[in-house]
This record gives sequence, C-alpha cells and structure tokens, in this order.
Amino acid sequence: MGRNARKTVVVTGASAGVGRATARLLGARGDRVALLARGEEGLRKAAQEVEQAGGRALPIPVDVSDFAAVRAAARRAEEELGPVDVWINGAFATAFGPFTKLKPEEFRQVTDVTYHGFVHGTKAALELMQPRDRGTIVQIGSALAYRGVPLQSAYCGAKHAIQGFTESLRCELLHDGSGVNVTMVQLPGLNTPQFDWAVSRMRYKAQPVPPIYEPEIAARGIVYAADHPRRREYWVGFSTVATLIANKLAPGLLDRYLGRTGYDSQQTEREEDPDRPVNLWEPVDDDSDFGAHGRFDEQAKKRSPQLWFSHHHGTLAAAAVTAAAAAGGGLAAARGRNSR
Repeated sequence: MGRNARKTVVVTGASAGVGRATARLLGARGDRVALLARGEEGLRKAAQEVEQAGGRALPIPVDVSDFAAVRAAARRAEEELGPVDVWINGAFATAFGPFTKLKPEEFRQVTDVTYHGFVHGTKAALELMQPRDRGTIVQIGSALAYRGVPLQSAYCGAKHAIQGFTESLRCELLHDGSGVNVTMVQLPGLNTPQFDWAVSRMRYKAQPVPPIYEPEIAARGIVYAADHPRRREYWVGFSTVATLIANKLAPGLLDRYLGRTGYDSQQTEREEDPDRPVNLWEPVDDDSDFGAHGRFDEQAKKRSPQLWFSHHHGTLAAAAVTAAAAAGGGLAAARGRNSR
C-alpha cells in the first residue's frame, strides 16, 4: 500500500490529548479511523473532528484494561472500516504524588490501563495482522519509558514495562520473519487534559515537566512513525533527546538533579482541589468534552525543529557526508596547488 493511500487505523485513547490530536491528523488525510476510549462524549466530539477533517470515524467506547472488549472492538473496526493497517496504542491513566501516598489499588489501576492496555491492544492487532502478514503497531511512549522521575512512579513503571515488552515482541517478529512492524514514539511533556483529571496526592496542581509541547507535535511524530515503521523508535522534542542522552551518560547525576528539581518542576503555584473528578476509575469525558489541549496553551511550544531533524536524518546525514567529501576534495586540491 502506498503511503498516500487511505488506511484503516485504530487509535486507543482517542477521546482526548495526544490520541485525539492523532486521530484528527489521520482524518485530515482521509483515513478511516476507529476511535477507542471510555468517555462517550469525548469520543463523539473526536469522531466529529475526524469527519470534519475529511476522514471516516468509528467511535467505540471500550476500556482497554478489558482484553475481551478490546478484541471485540478490533473485530468491529475490521467489519465496518476494512482490514486494519495501523494500530496506535495511546490509552493511559496516571496518578501524581509520592509513591508512599498512592494507594495500592490506584497503582494497580494505572498499570492495568497503561501497561496491560498496550498489551491488549497489541495482541488484538496481531490477531488481525499476522494472518495477512502485514500491518504496523505504534506504541506511544515517553521519555519516562527510559528515565523515571519523582511523583510519577506508577506511570514511569508502566512506560518502562511497555518499552521492555515492545523490545521483546520486536525480536519475536524478527525471528519469525514477520511482515508486521512495531515501532515506538517517545514523547516529551505535553499540554493535555491529564493534568486536570488524574489522581493527585500533591498539594499543588500538576503540570508537565517543562518545556511543554502541544499535542499536535506529538501527533505528527506518531503519524510519521506509522508511515515509516521500520525504524525501531522515534524521539520527539529536544527535551526528550536531552533526557535520554543524559540518562545514558550520567544516570546517577540525573537522579540527584531530579531529586532536587523534580517536585517543583511538576507543580504549579495553584493549590490542588482534592474533591475534583478524576478519570482513574470512571471517564470524566462521558458527559463533557475535554479536547486535545490542557490548560498550558500559553506556555506550550507550537513547533519542534528536532522533529523535522528526526524525520529527515537520512537526508541530513547524506548532505553532511557530501559536504565533508567536498571539503576534503577542496583541501586536497589546495594542498596539491601548494606543493607545486
């Protein structure tokens, strides 16, 4: 299938945040998009945006922690939209606060939705794709898949688990010579609604670790990865690149740095409302739509030069080699003239 051909794509976590922005971008290029999430009003509005952008939308309310429900949603997507070409796992839940203040059942629920939700989506996708020996699975990851930060132990643990699970699966697919591709996109701090509906055990309102990026930047990286899945993973945002490199070179120093700065950088100066609705157990967008953006539009970056560099690294490398060769040729010629 050519890259310009319309595709059937499943997006989990499609009612808000990055999933919502990704679904909208897919719709803009005419794709058929199955939107999976729990919140029915969020799904309804997301489907409207996909249709208005030029695509076809199929909203399916589903809890990704329930494998039977995910499998049924996958089959429905195929029946109504056609063979699934791409499956994008993005649904998650989180809880903010020191580990000692999180309840065991909250930690388990974050893990069930965020980690097991990816496992369930991947298994459902493979059941459809492996018999055809083609398809792409995109795991929406995070810099926190490699680097844990304070106040997000449940989420970091789940993202680390997704990273290990995906590496294991990739090796198995390579062993089998499978035509199914799996790739992962590691994201930075993003301006999404999660900071207003996640469980919080902090005194002040949560915020993304700066710099903050708009979810549309993430969506562009995810859609690009879906079209170019042979690369094992993509990094979005200079902050992601800096974090992952620093963690490779000096993880101990990064531990101490985050111990000093990680609490303040993840909280605003506004006090948290302990009685506000949270989406850990029930969707808060069942009756209200939260959209793709959170409350950080004024601070969030609208562009990411790093994303362009990431998507054109082959061209840039070739240009660098050409420039180096030209410079080397010029230097050799100059030396030749000087020797005469």
